[in-house]
Amino acid sequence: MLAPIPSTMKAVVCHGPGDYRLEEAMVPEVGPEEVLIKVDVSGICAGDSKCHDGAPLFWGDAHRPAYTQTPCIPGHEFVGQVARLGPGAAEKYGLKVGDRAISEQIVPCWECRFCKRGQYWMCQRADVYGFRPSVNGAWADYMKFPAGAINHRVPEEIPAAHAAMIEPLACSIHAVQRADIELGDTVVIAGAGTLGLGMVGAARLRGPGCLVVLDTHPARLEIARKLGADLVLNPAECDAVDEIIKMTEGYGCDVYIEASGHPAAVVQGLRMIRKLGTFVEFSVMPAEVSVDWTIIGDTKELNIHGAHLGPYCYPLAIDFIRRGVIDVASIVTHQLPLEQFEEGLEKVHRGDDSIKVLLQP
Repeated sequence: MLAPIPSTMKAVVCHGPGDYRLEEAMVPEVGPEEVLIKVDVSGICAGDSKCHDGAPLFWGDAHRPAYTQTPCIPGHEFVGQVARLGPGAAEKYGLKVGDRAISEQIVPCWECRFCKRGQYWMCQRADVYGFRPSVNGAWADYMKFPAGAINHRVPEEIPAAHAAMIEPLACSIHAVQRADIELGDTVVIAGAGTLGLGMVGAARLRGPGCLVVLDTHPARLEIARKLGADLVLNPAECDAVDEIIKMTEGYGCDVYIEASGHPAAVVQGLRMIRKLGTFVEFSVMPAEVSVDWTIIGDTKELNIHGAHLGPYCYPLAIDFIRRGVIDVASIVTHQLPLEQFEEGLEKVHRGDDSIKVLLQP
């Protein structure tokens, strides 16, 4: 049984780049069709780390508006128990107090061109949990799912630490869907972090002929191998482009998925992918990336696909985790109390001894 709901809670509040503070905040009130959850656990994403560091494009510049509005409570990877339901919420979402629940990362407006076409993940308003005060995130004791959110019940048999992986796994599945992998394809995934490792599990289900993972951390490459990679390469120790070209009779890989967030990985991918291949870009980059644009068109006529969030993939992610189809246990490396959020951010920033770091209120 859930404890009585207090009026205040502890929460990490973002006031600007590098200015994150543990504060006392009001527990959100819920209105019609809104849901209050008691947070079980919340993840720290690489995007959270880049936001904390103040990446120029993440915070906005002359060409792109700021993604983050302060003050706000971060945290878009989470799971929690339903603590209170506003009028109509139980009927709309099929939830009851005490259920474990998750909400999709974006809260659509349902009125723009994209929402009306069912492309809600590209909503023009783009309210995403953890980056705006209107949709505060889960680095707190409690959080609210506003009206219009897309909520899912999470089976109780899924451990909370694994359930917190639903959001990143949904993103990984969507990126793999965008890759249009054919049976027998040579697929390269650059980056064996949380998202890249989830992509390994999802790509394995598409029947590639050879699934290759690139990363500079040997421990991550071992996990990638465990999750289904046929070959792992460390670009710091070998010429990864040359290796892929040689193993494909000079053609290059059929599919390249960039999940490292490093600009060099974009250039690397354009060099190692074959003509008419498919390049999927998922990462949030810390800065603008310059490439030889001629490769994309005149030289190779590539299919360049972006991948954003995990639309329509949450039910798949929940089912895959519940049935153990994709193993997320080995991806979760650290669980810290909320008070140690700064240590968690530093671990994610360094990336040398961690993959997925979780915070527990």
